[in-house]
Amino acid sequence: MIEIKDIKEYRHKAEDYEKTQRIKIFLKSLMKERDPFYLKLKELDKILQWKLLTQYGRQKEKRFIEITNEIAQNFTKLAFKITHTNRDYETYLKIKTLMVPRGINVRIASAILALCFPEKYAVIDFRVWRQLFSEERDSYTINQYLEYLKKIKELANKLGWHPQEVDLAIWAYDKDKNP
Repeated sequence: MIEIKDIKEYRHKAEDYEKTQRIKIFLKSLMKERDPFYLKLKELDKILQWKLLTQYGRQKEKRFIEITNEIAQNFTKLAFKITHTNRDYETYLKIKTLMVPRGINVRIASAILALCFPEKYAVIDFRVWRQLFSEERDSYTINQYLEYLKKIKELANKLGWHPQEVDLAIWAYDKDKNP
């Protein structure tokens, strides 16, 4: 398993670190304007572009074409409003709700949560999974995300970072070590 000493220097080294910061700042500003908070289709699309990178064009045509502005607003508003005393169950429900539209899987749902709420969530990714669990994987269940998030949060607590910062640092570390 990856150790704190391995990732400390990678906190700001991801190739898309600046873009990630801009998106998070933009989303935080929207939170101040919208109560309850939701994403419009164009904002959801920014997150999809960020997460899918080069796959975005192909995926958008096939998977996300049916998501309208109204649908984006409704399912994100519902997901973001969910609260529960059991944080794992709350996360489970949020991810499940974000996955309602066709084409949104655990990876994309985790990206939505992590960019909107970086202090609570991380983006699940094969590079970070490989570093945390020493195995290759490219699809995930919600329960696997909860296990992943637990490990990320343990590292975040030790480092004094947000979970999203930890996942991005591990991603950059893995990309450096496994180009």
